[in-house]
Amino acid sequence: MHFLPRPKTARRALLVLATALMSLPAFGQINLSGVWQNLLDEDFPDRLAGPELGDYAGLPINAADRLRGETWDASLITLPDYQCRVHPSDYASAFADIRIWEEYDRESQNLIAIHLHHFAWGTERTIWMDGRPHPPDYALHTAMGFSTGKWEGDILTVTTDHLKEGWFRRNGLARSDKAVVTEHFIRHDNGLTWVTVVDDPAYLEEPLFRSRDYTFSVAGQIAPYPCESVEEIIRPRGVIPHHLPGTNTFLKEYQQRHGIPEDAAMGGAKTMYPEYRSKLKGAGVQPK
Repeated sequence: MHFLPRPKTARRALLVLATALMSLPAFGQINLSGVWQNLLDEDFPDRLAGPELGDYAGLPINAADRLRGETWDASLITLPDYQCRVHPSDYASAFADIRIWEEYDRESQNLIAIHLHHFAWGTERTIWMDGRPHPPDYALHTAMGFSTGKWEGDILTVTTDHLKEGWFRRNGLARSDKAVVTEHFIRHDNGLTWVTVVDDPAYLEEPLFRSRDYTFSVAGQIAPYPCESVEEIIRPRGVIPHHLPGTNTFLKEYQQRHGIPEDAAMGGAKTMYPEYRSKLKGAGVQPK
């Protein structure tokens, strides 16, 4: 025999159910989990082969970072200490596939963190989603940094600090350990856009913007990335490849090969904007 609940009992049950639903944790507006395949058609010089020496055009670097680039020697990466040096988290989007997954508290089902694994060098980072504060300034700086995230509609916005010194480009332009990086992960169906904004008071005149695109891989797998340092070139102990200021003749090759004026090739915030071409023409320079 079945009994219908009394009206007061039914109202009480609905109230309890509504209260329970209101206390459920807030979930992300969109699911980013899975393997994402990197598309390489955008900014190709920054991807697999790497940019040419002396190509700083369109980057808002200041004089200090320009000097870092001019004194850099590509043979530096043959040193054992540099061969397995991982890409920092703000540069990891340059190439290769990524895997994203979520971590939930078992009891409350609150989202604790979003994790990201990058194929190159097998790096992994954690984006904390539980509202924890960033550590004090004197805390350890790492290649991945300390990241916290929040949902802004369907966009995951991430703030990262406590980064070790890294680079803007793989041709000697350094990024300092004072940088703060803001990232936006934007999913549109089976596409993912990863936007990175770097604020670096030591080496940038203005924020540096970079975006990368990925496509969802249904059967995607991330292979291991073993790295073992070897002695590639025999050098006297303690020798570090470098160029003294004003002695790096390789910087001119990029300018001559592409017909780019030195002022434009050396970068700076002014080279980011379309009106810069007009200024070059006004000075009698015809950029290609």
